[in-house]
Order: sequence, then C-alpha cells, then structure tokens
Amino acid sequence: MSFTLAIVGRPNVGKSTLFNRLVGKRLALVDDQPGVTRDLREGEAKLGDIRFTVIDTAGLENETDDSLPARMRRLTERAVDMADVCLFLIDARAGILPDDEVFTEILRKRADKVILAANKAEGVAADAGVMEAYALGLGEPLRISAEHGEGMNELYSALLPIDEEFKERAEADAPEIEVEVDDDDPDAPRPITADKPLQIAVVGRPNAGKSTLINQIIGEDRLLTGPEAGITRDAISVQKEWNGTHMRIFDTAGMRKRAKVQEKVEKLSVSDGIRAVKFAEVVVVLLDAAIPFETQDLKIADLAEREGRAVVVAVNKWDVEDEKQEKLKELKEAFERLLPQLRGAPLVTVSARTGRGMERLHAAIMKAHDVWNRRVPTAQLNRWLQTMIERHPPPAPQGRRIKLRYMTQAKTRPPGFVVMCSHPDKLPESYSRYLVNGMREDFDMPGTPIRLTMRGQGDKNPYKGRKKKNAGALKKHLGKLPKQKD
Repeated sequence: MSFTLAIVGRPNVGKSTLFNRLVGKRLALVDDQPGVTRDLREGEAKLGDIRFTVIDTAGLENETDDSLPARMRRLTERAVDMADVCLFLIDARAGILPDDEVFTEILRKRADKVILAANKAEGVAADAGVMEAYALGLGEPLRISAEHGEGMNELYSALLPIDEEFKERAEADAPEIEVEVDDDDPDAPRPITADKPLQIAVVGRPNAGKSTLINQIIGEDRLLTGPEAGITRDAISVQKEWNGTHMRIFDTAGMRKRAKVQEKVEKLSVSDGIRAVKFAEVVVVLLDAAIPFETQDLKIADLAEREGRAVVVAVNKWDVEDEKQEKLKELKEAFERLLPQLRGAPLVTVSARTGRGMERLHAAIMKAHDVWNRRVPTAQLNRWLQTMIERHPPPAPQGRRIKLRYMTQAKTRPPGFVVMCSHPDKLPESYSRYLVNGMREDFDMPGTPIRLTMRGQGDKNPYKGRKKKNAGALKKHLGKLPKQKD
C-alpha cells in the first residue's frame, strides 16, 4: 500500500458505505441509524490502478468527557494523526451543520492533507449543500455518491498525485511475497510472514475483555474499550508482530444468547464474529473468571471446534481473583467435563488490564497452531492402529467382526484421518471416539479438532457375484439342447 486514507465526518454521512465501495467488499456494517461504527477498521482499497490503505472511523461527535461518544471521538482523532490524508465527508442533502465547522478546525490543526467530499450528492436536492461546502475553506468539494458509485473518477484524480508522492515509501515497506513451499506436501505448515500472518480470532460473551486484551497485545489503545457491554460491533482486525510472530488478530462483537439479540445491528455484529471464526486459524475463547463456562461460552467454543479451528481457552480478569489455585482447579475440571471434544486444549489465565499471562497466552497459541498443522507418517499410524486393535478389538455385529485394514492422514488444519474398513456403517461412534482419544494421547495432539472418517474398502474380487449369473446362463443354454435318447 502506498498511503493511508482516513474517512472522517459526522455520524451517518456515509463513511462506512464509501469504505465498503473502496475495498470492494461489505466489510463494515451499514445501517440507517447513526453511530453504527465505533472502532477503527482498516482495509486494502483499490481505485483504478491506485492501491492504498483506507480507515473507516466512528462519527465525529462534539463530546469531550469520558462518555462513549467522547472515547469514540478520541479514537477517530488518533486515526487522523495516523493517516497520510483525510477524506472529510459531509452530507450534501443535510448541508453544513455546526459540528461540520467544529471538525473542520480540528482537521486544519491535526491533518497534513484534507480532501473535502460531499456525499449523497446525486440529484438537484443536493445542490444547495454542495455550494455550502465551499464555505468550509477546504477547497472545492468532490461531488460523490458512495451508495451509487458516482464521483469515483473525481476522487481518483484527487488521489493520483498523493499516490505518486508515496510510491517510494511503498516500495521500501513492501512485505515479503515469495515464500518457499514444499510441493511434495501441500498440507505442510505454511511459513508465517508479514505478508501471510497467523490469523487469530478472539471471541466470547460481551464485556469479557476482548478489546482490552488485544490492546494489551499490540501495546496501544487501538480498540475502543470501556465498562459498557457490547461496545465492539464490527469484527476489527489489527496486525502486529508479537514476540517475533506476525499475527492478524480479529476483535469480534460479544455473542449473547439468540433470544436476547434483538437489534438489527447486534444481529449483524454476531454474524460478523462468526465469519471471523471461519477465517481464523486459532480461536481464543475468552472467559470472564467471575462467571466462566456459561452456556453461551460453551456454544462459542463448540462453534470453533465444529469449524475445525485450533482453540485456546483464556480466562480473563484473573488479577481480581482471590482463591487462584482452587479456582484454577475448578476451571480445569469444568473444562474437561463440559467440553470433552476439546479435551487437552490449552487453558491459560490472563489479565488483559495488567498484562499478566500474555507470555503464556502466546505460547499456548503457538502450541495450538503447531498441533493443528501436525502430520503423522502413514507407517507410524498403521503400527499404532494395530496396537489399538489388539488392545481393544472392534465389535462383531451379527458374529462378523469389523476389520480395520489400514489408516492414513488425508489432511491437516485440522488433522483429518481416514480408516479403510469393512462395514463402516456398523462401527459404533464409541469406537471412533476411542481411536480419536488414543491419537490425542499417543501423538501429542491435545485440544485440536480431529476428523476421523471410516470408509469401506469394497471387495476387489472380480468374480464375486458372477457364479450365480453364470450358473443361470448355463442352465438356460442346456435347456435349449435337444434331448438325447439313451
């Protein structure tokens, strides 16, 4: 990316709509009500042949106390400081409001470059608002419609000289793009680089401390936090090199019980979080130490397991826990009992507020990712399978014992195995669990989802079923022959 563009303006002027158009995807939530966007969201934008980083911001509100709107405003001001150029968006149909004038002065003081754009400018109803925009003193306003894609050529012309100016910096900061991969093993663990970082999603119930945890990891107050539950709405991603590992970390909206999710925006937020889980490699399920393993926590962890993601369970707010040893013992027992499908997954205690436990969390994430990518040689697998069969033979329904012939690993991420056997439909689920639990223990694969498929090998005897058919044909043929006299 050559430069960074921050889209700023009052609430509900169309910032997220323009952001989605520039990145070519519906990444940011969009709704008619103001104040939907609360965090900073980055995306890779494309306009013609120009490539740049675009930041969607919360609406600038004229608040200076410690309220949620004021904290949102401070976060947006940080985006202004970070960006190379600010695109100041006004609503052409509403015209210039007093808040637009206040924020014009803020941009004069804090921003290096400002482009003024009048959004919702389609039709004659917007003419008066476009003319009023000249009074802000930020130059000629671009007349655009983010929803309908009008005015993008004018925006391209305004950004072109900025792109030329920043091209040299872009070449110096270009990430590594050529990574050697073992062609003999397409499922081999891919190298983690700045260009292809480790994807991590942090999920949990509202107010578990997800945004605070990510701010602690990246070492700055990048994500909006506070005592109010449900501040985060979008699945926001940030990229950071953490202890030498390049990571992209997704902060997701808190997931409540479906019956309690009423607002349209919250429904969109939850689906956004589920999508982040599907794109992650490691999912950190964050619990509140005061109320761990509620039904919703179990459903979130089960979702990550069903999606086949490596799972790490982190218990937050550990700094305020008094009986730490007793509480930790209770947590481990509850984890083994309530989430048997994730038996052995890392469980770490952290304090997002103070930063304690961050080293343990990093180690647990890397261990979970390593296990998730693990490959077991076929010869070793089959020796192990014979041992498991001798220890506990498969059942013999109707007096015919099911034969497990051989086993191979079909894939990784998560590890997937195939067992060729006779009558796979008659093998009980309990025997599959016996094999899966044995693999976890004998191949050091704790916690990661393991997929085990039983497949019928089929009978390769080419003459099977032909005896009856040939006998019938012979009998029919003999019946046509004339009878011979004795």
